[in-house]
Amino acid sequence: MPLTPSGLIQVGLVLALVGPGLIAMLSNAIATTPETLAPRALTLLLFVVITMGVVWIAHAQGPTLNTYGFAGAGWFSLPGGFLLAAFFIFVYGPAAYAALLALGVSGFDIGLNTLHALPQWYLILVVIVIASTEEWLYRAYAIETLERLTGRTWLAAGISLGAFTLVHLPLWGPGPALSIVISGAIFTALYIWHRDIILLIVGHVCTDLYGIVLSRT
Repeated sequence: MPLTPSGLIQVGLVLALVGPGLIAMLSNAIATTPETLAPRALTLLLFVVITMGVVWIAHAQGPTLNTYGFAGAGWFSLPGGFLLAAFFIFVYGPAAYAALLALGVSGFDIGLNTLHALPQWYLILVVIVIASTEEWLYRAYAIETLERLTGRTWLAAGISLGAFTLVHLPLWGPGPALSIVISGAIFTALYIWHRDIILLIVGHVCTDLYGIVLSRT
């Protein structure tokens, strides 16, 4: 029985908002000790499959894929993304680290130790794939779809932000989630303001490349 348009939208939202979290939990469940590449690579492939499913649903539900995060893209997208990354690397990151230390809660070290057991080329691939698709799923697709359904921009943004924060719990834990909810709120506000997903993708990828890959050296 084919899905109705409303059913298709519901499937798309579940895949976008819940799917990555389920994959993150599965990734932890099937991970080996010591870390090996195969289980993590399998769940990365599942993440790509889910993303492609949401892209197909977005194309099917319309009006056009261009409305999902590309309306505000322009000449400033690339330099703006670099500026955003610089803010998170040199201002927000150190401040968040100091705040977590002052609160006496665990930081990003446990998650980084897990990731750093994997090959560097794989980490680069993971950052590019996960950071870019997270931005499109949680910011562009989810906010645009929820906004059309509810008629309320900030309700759509709040649901998206909550799901984005929860998806990081399996790997990073509750301490870093406190930091991620704030950084996610900044990204969400920027998306609502300018609707430029390219800027956010560049900022997210560059920030994570610095924090995850370069921190390994």
